[in-house]
Amino acid sequence: MPPLPDSPPPHSPEPPRPAASDGPPLPGADAGRGGARPGPGIVRRALALLLTIACLLAPPVPMARAALLHLEGPVPADLGVGAGGLAPCPSPAHCARASWPVEDPQGALAALLPSVLALEGVQVVDTRESYLHATVTSRWLGFVDDLELFADAPRHQLQARSQSRLGDSDLGVNGRRLERLHRALLDSTVALASTRW
Repeated sequence: MPPLPDSPPPHSPEPPRPAASDGPPLPGADAGRGGARPGPGIVRRALALLLTIACLLAPPVPMARAALLHLEGPVPADLGVGAGGLAPCPSPAHCARASWPVEDPQGALAALLPSVLALEGVQVVDTRESYLHATVTSRWLGFVDDLELFADAPRHQLQARSQSRLGDSDLGVNGRRLERLHRALLDSTVALASTRW
């Protein structure tokens, strides 16, 4: 007997279910199971955003005084006091030398010591009655310069020399260093002269 027109056909197949995928869930999907879990890309972007916000809201950290690199270079062989005092500069491109007339060279050297110690990155290597050798390390790349002072009593002068160990040019750093020390020496000389009266 043929089926009635209003009755469903026997053994009707169920509609196909969508296959599981790694893509974003459709709106309302898995609503009965607590919602879909976010994909790994969304988690990574959220973590990156949180780290960025944390860095922006964090208090500023003081800049470290240590250099990022340490391009030290070999110790120059011409350091120290020779027959004529400090050695001449091998090249003005990365070395500066000066002789400052003073009444009391050893007193001038002692008066200039606080200004030397105030230089950023300075480390005293050798100090004697009439001679001082210090290294000055640059802040970022760690370039090392050698700074020497010599109290030349017979000539009534204070000799100063600053030389970079590496590089073809110091971009004027050594010359500016000696100018700064010379200004400090003039200030200390004026201060010493005023206390004598």
